[in-house]
Amino acid sequence: CTANSIGVMTSRGPGKQVRKSAAERRREIVAAAAAVGLQEGLECVTRQRIADALGVQPGLIHHYFPVVEELVAEAFTSATMAELDGLLPEAGADRESGCPLRTLQRFFTLTSGTEFDNISKLWLNARNLSRHRPVLHDRVVNQELRWCGRIEEIITQGVREQAFQCSDPWAAAVRILAVVDGISAYINTSADHRMAPLTDLARTIAEAELQLPSGTLRSS
Repeated sequence: CTANSIGVMTSRGPGKQVRKSAAERRREIVAAAAAVGLQEGLECVTRQRIADALGVQPGLIHHYFPVVEELVAEAFTSATMAELDGLLPEAGADRESGCPLRTLQRFFTLTSGTEFDNISKLWLNARNLSRHRPVLHDRVVNQELRWCGRIEEIITQGVREQAFQCSDPWAAAVRILAVVDGISAYINTSADHRMAPLTDLARTIAEAELQLPSGTLRSS
């Protein structure tokens, strides 16, 4: 690739040159950074590493992200937003056909598997790094609160539809996610020895919080 002007790039190849807008190029950079963060860790999100992944010069990455910490924060946000929307779609985004019970059943089924192990590792990585990186810290906090808010919405809807009983949906959401996060804390170390006894813990806690019979949140 070669730069033609600010924010416009062309890709060289045997066919016709493809010009990318500034918005497209920026999204491409963030997506590449998110992939590196998931596979290798946020410490590996550098201008050179992302430039290598995209086949461009590091100067292009600097043009869009003069402060590399902004790119690290964007990478984390992009990856965790994709996770959130995949696990708990926003209202109106085919959230299990609008059924809060089925939405939570699906959520606990997915999170009890291994599909999201890399994102669990990313959360641990980001929380550790955020102690000394203010920009990343703010993004981690925002994403934590966004997650709690999404669960709170689902619980509130379920209470309104009389599918759940819960006097404080926000507090219940915080407690449920604290358990999910706590379980994932072992993902880098003793997961093989600890995960089996913890498989249904988050689901069990959620059922208690929502006053549901045991096993209700298990997918049929």
